[in-house]
Amino acid sequence: MTLKIHNTLTNRKEEFVPIVPGKVSMYVCGVTVYDDIHMGHARSIIVFDVVNRYLRSLGYDVTFVTNFTDVDDKIINRANERGIDALDLSKEYIEKYFRDVEALGVRRADVYPQASTAMPWIIDMVKEIIDKGYGYATEDGSVYFRVRKIPDYGVLSNRTIEQMRSSGRVEMAPGKEDPLDFAIWKGAKPGEISWESPWGPGRPGWHIECSAMIRHVLGEEIDIHGGGNDLVFPHHENEILQTEACTGGHLARYWMHNGMLETKGADGQAVKMSKSLKNFFSVKDVSQKYDRYTIRFYYLNTHYRSPLVYGEENLEEAKAALGRIWNCYRDLEAEVRNGAEGTADCVKDIIGNAKKEFSEGMDDDFNTRAAIESIFTVVKNVNRMISEKTLTKAGAQAVLELLDSENAILGILPDKTEGDSGLDAAMDILVDLRKELRSRKMYDLADMIRDRLKEAGFALEDSSDGAKWKRI
Repeated sequence: MTLKIHNTLTNRKEEFVPIVPGKVSMYVCGVTVYDDIHMGHARSIIVFDVVNRYLRSLGYDVTFVTNFTDVDDKIINRANERGIDALDLSKEYIEKYFRDVEALGVRRADVYPQASTAMPWIIDMVKEIIDKGYGYATEDGSVYFRVRKIPDYGVLSNRTIEQMRSSGRVEMAPGKEDPLDFAIWKGAKPGEISWESPWGPGRPGWHIECSAMIRHVLGEEIDIHGGGNDLVFPHHENEILQTEACTGGHLARYWMHNGMLETKGADGQAVKMSKSLKNFFSVKDVSQKYDRYTIRFYYLNTHYRSPLVYGEENLEEAKAALGRIWNCYRDLEAEVRNGAEGTADCVKDIIGNAKKEFSEGMDDDFNTRAAIESIFTVVKNVNRMISEKTLTKAGAQAVLELLDSENAILGILPDKTEGDSGLDAAMDILVDLRKELRSRKMYDLADMIRDRLKEAGFALEDSSDGAKWKRI
């Protein structure tokens, strides 16, 4: 089975064929850095982290770019409230962004362009749009894009001009030719951060920064453009217009959009998590209660395009479900140490089926839900074999290697502990010591060793074959 991606542009799954064989260019819209990122942001960040990991696992040479919007009305307003420079505020929250995504186990993108450092690219693109007749300047130093000059406007969101006019996102500012036209350069207002341009001091509109960054960093057409589905209109729709106006070609072959993280409103209806609605939960706060593995599992156990309702009860359910996988993983580690000798043939079918089901899930539009289901099937079969005492050391090791390879994509299993050989020796000493204490009927000391080890994260289990230990 080959990788298929649901393309928002065509509203169907399509076989993934990159522009350049063996290489993938991917751009995902980042955050506006005026506050801590919240769990809604985290969903998109984790989804595309997994997309990036899976593409690399298939052997693609991926260039993954995600931007920071560090020049924006919200940033300017927040900076003014705090009495600091807008770019100082942005810098502060970019540093906090990396702190939070590291807590989520997210691998860094290859490039993080920022609007404030992309001004030459942005100004050049605005000039080109004007020169080709798609843009016009107004007396206040702003520049607008002539929306109606692009005949297929609305192709991504499947909206008509009339639907856009009634969306509430149009205004007739002085000098605008049409309410639908949008600003690609905003003339400076008193007290605002600005840059010099041919139209006077100002700053870029939101949409133009991404078009300019993509073009400069990745080229005129890219393989994958991603983001939350709240960006389809108007942001991504307008990106398409700007790039089409300059290049005459397409911006991206495949458009991917993750579903929104939602909360239940006072009326019981699900609404998008957002800062403007004040119904958000910061990653910083949630990470203090739930580890990265639980948070990642919570998101990945639902298909990325589906909406997902947030609540602590949902995270608790994810924690309990993930605990079954973790427990099996720890049992496998114990079997490698203490299991029966033999070949890995006992798990040949389990591993073969698991690899097939995992790949089929991921190849089907990055269906992490199906991929995780294949892991639960492995857990069920391994638990049965341990119970029946048919799992060998070699078999346990083979299953661990399988889970490690799949975890390199999902990031839901515990990190490997360095210095395991020394730990194994120390634990064996404690197990032997406890055995000796029990033989001398010094049960209080033997129980103390067991209890203290449990506090430290290790479980001792007594069986007919002797005591075994595992991490918990």
